[in-house]
Amino acid sequence: MIDDLSILSLHQLYRDEALTPGELVAALRERIEASDPKIWIALTPDDRMESILRRLETESPDSLPLYGVPFAIKDNIDLGGTPTTAACPNYAFTPDKDATVVSLLIEAGAIPMGKTNLDQFATGLVGVRSPYGVPENPFNGEFIPGGSSSGSAVAVARDLCTFSLGTDTAGSGRVPAGLNELVGLKPSFGRLSCSGVVPACRSLDCVSIFSKIAADAKTVFDVAAAFDSADAYSREPDQTPWFPADAFTFGVPRADQLKFFGNKEAEHLFAEAVARLESLGGTQVEIDFSAFLEAALLLYEGPWVSERYAAIQGFIEEQPESLFPVTEAIISGGGAPKAVDAFRAQYRLRALKQRADALMATLDLIVTPTAGTAYTVAEVEADPVALNSNLGYYTNFMNLLDLSACAVPAGRLAGSGMPWGITLVGPAFADHALLTLADRFAGTDNLPLEPPAEWIEIVVCGAHMRGLPLNHQLTDRGARFVSEAQTASCYQLLALPPEHGLPPRPGLIRRPEEDEVGNTIEIEIWTLPASKLGSFVAAVPPPLGFGKVRLNDNRLLTGFLCESEVPEESVDITPLGGWRNYLNQQT
Repeated sequence: MIDDLSILSLHQLYRDEALTPGELVAALRERIEASDPKIWIALTPDDRMESILRRLETESPDSLPLYGVPFAIKDNIDLGGTPTTAACPNYAFTPDKDATVVSLLIEAGAIPMGKTNLDQFATGLVGVRSPYGVPENPFNGEFIPGGSSSGSAVAVARDLCTFSLGTDTAGSGRVPAGLNELVGLKPSFGRLSCSGVVPACRSLDCVSIFSKIAADAKTVFDVAAAFDSADAYSREPDQTPWFPADAFTFGVPRADQLKFFGNKEAEHLFAEAVARLESLGGTQVEIDFSAFLEAALLLYEGPWVSERYAAIQGFIEEQPESLFPVTEAIISGGGAPKAVDAFRAQYRLRALKQRADALMATLDLIVTPTAGTAYTVAEVEADPVALNSNLGYYTNFMNLLDLSACAVPAGRLAGSGMPWGITLVGPAFADHALLTLADRFAGTDNLPLEPPAEWIEIVVCGAHMRGLPLNHQLTDRGARFVSEAQTASCYQLLALPPEHGLPPRPGLIRRPEEDEVGNTIEIEIWTLPASKLGSFVAAVPPPLGFGKVRLNDNRLLTGFLCESEVPEESVDITPLGGWRNYLNQQT
């Protein structure tokens, strides 16, 4: 029995020759046969599986990042040679090739175990709208598994695969994660190709990732996030937002805007999660969440339902009886809105996005419940539309406002034993930053705290520090504060005379090691997108420039230095130990 299916664990077993991919597939197929049949719509055909395993015989974990890693595929995503049903048998077709994202994963060594159940046509957050049955929630069979990516989430929760693919238009990659104690990454829109994915709302659809730990989700994301010219909505990040996972500011909706739908246990777990984030170095800020909530209403109460109708218009008009009644009622309503309604909704969304962006610019991230509560299957079947809407309270706005998100487990509800979770919400392309914080929140600490390679850490020692006159030159370029620090003791600090209307500035001069002055200088470390460094450097007038600054822990970072020839009026302030101390003395 293989208990730990994490990528790191599997790769170690493979390297130790304690397991082969073929042996793993055989063991998992036995486990699948003994498990809930309602999880799967189809398993990977034997001939395709044999071909994949033969190819892996010539590879290893050292050559392929996902070597021998099993995964499941939501059945609205194509696996070549296997029918795609979108949980509607009469709609089924057999694609001749893999969806782009599936192809990338298999090329990287991953093993597709099969196609998983879903809310029909990915319409729903409940997981009970499928003719293939309701995948049983592993934690309490009376409760819903969440949807629409129900089978994908349950497959990972039951250790039938390491990770799975879902889709997320309104929350389908996050709500099932929250109800199955998983990490659910809803990547930035356009980062994972939707070529070969049955569309729901094409202008909003995202392929999502389920895993048990954030590190596995990151590995999968790094493989799958590739520009695809065949997908008109595919895009590369123009900038990768990042924040230090041990010093961050997070927004929490006002108390009157938080909804737990009568679940006091969930309310308590959310308070505990917020306290844990603060213990990790986070600073909580109460925010007005109204722009996000108003945007959420547009998804099903506005003309975006027409996109669902357009995706299957021919089929639903010819065979409306093939759809679940509630699914047919929702999608067929998309035929009614007029073009004028679409334009009015776009205008409203634009105004709401402007408000949301302005708020996001003051924070590193927002934290919300993933879903306010958990419902039983019976409760949802008795009131399918209203309870589905409740589950989308914290999710429906996400893609409309072009945000990234990561759902994270945050405890269990004592009365039912059901998992409950929070969602970390960031701007577009903040996927890595959110995964790193999710990793720390879980206490696994598998991901490094350092900024990604496209960011550069720089040392500032004067007017660019927090709260001082030129700090905006950093923040306007998206820079993030990392930490306070000190230089090595081989620097002299001068107060340069004011000139050309500039504020007073210091000059940091490196002295020869044999001429150490004996004082360390207080500085700040910031991290800046590499693409913005040129314009930042160009804004700095002489005698200041940039070079490598040695810190008292022996690190060398890019930072402000001063030419050795400085104005005669400069004052040596080295004994004061830093620019802030000098300013305090002046006042």
